Amino acid sequence: MKLDLLNRQWLEIVFEGRNKNYGAYILRKENSKTLVRSLIIGALLFSVAVAAPVIADIIGNSSEEDVDLNKKIVTIKLPPKQEKPKENLPPPPPPPPKVDQIKFVKPVVAKTEDVVEEIVKIEDLKDKKISDKTVEGDPDAPQTLGPIGDGPKEAAVTEDNSVYNMAGIEVKPDFPGGIEKFYKFVGNKFQAPEDEEFKGGRVFVSFVVEKDGSLTDIKVLRDPGFGTAKEAIRVLNASPRWSPGEQNGKKVRVQYSLPINIQAPSE
Repeated sequence: MKLDLLNRQWLEIVFEGRNKNYGAYILRKENSKTLVRSLIIGALLFSVAVAAPVIADIIGNSSEEDVDLNKKIVTIKLPPKQEKPKENLPPPPPPPPKVDQIKFVKPVVAKTEDVVEEIVKIEDLKDKKISDKTVEGDPDAPQTLGPIGDGPKEAAVTEDNSVYNMAGIEVKPDFPGGIEKFYKFVGNKFQAPEDEEFKGGRVFVSFVVEKDGSLTDIKVLRDPGFGTAKEAIRVLNASPRWSPGEQNGKKVRVQYSLPINIQAPSE
């Protein structure tokens, strides 16, 4: 006999003597109905999917026709076009002068038949201006004056506040009496640390000699410690005014750097 799992005879043989309430028996028994039902439902769904675009197109066309039929005609009034101002138009003619102008005709010796323009008489020039053409004046015309200028402007002089380097300065700044006087001043004013561990050293300082000879922007670049940096700044702030540096005949600000030797206090 040919094996046919869908045949109920085989189903009864397989489950003979077994519990037919078991789920597998029921599923196999209802298998043919389930298969037919699935095929029908699948065919219906496939038909709907194929026909859906056609139905949607029909519905869309009918709705568009209804919308077109329900449209109302509305009249819209557009605003009048605004004409743009014409560009590159010639300027309007100047107003007539307040005083009549008489064209001056230079007298030339000629024959009577060659005279084209009549020479103006002296009495006709009274209260009138001489011009290259004859123009009738208007006593009520407004006076027109050209724009008033500010006159020639002098170039603004900018003050040079740049800080120059000692290497390129023409006239170097100097302490009154020379650099030896400066070291003597520092030696008299500088109070060396009283710490027994201080064995002397050198303080490197930098400052700017201003145009008036005062010292600003005082900095200690290197020091041996023990409060020598603070003391060096105090002494430099008390320094007399220096002779300022000069460049191109003018006083300028100059960066100045120098070392200060400090000796330990003798016992």
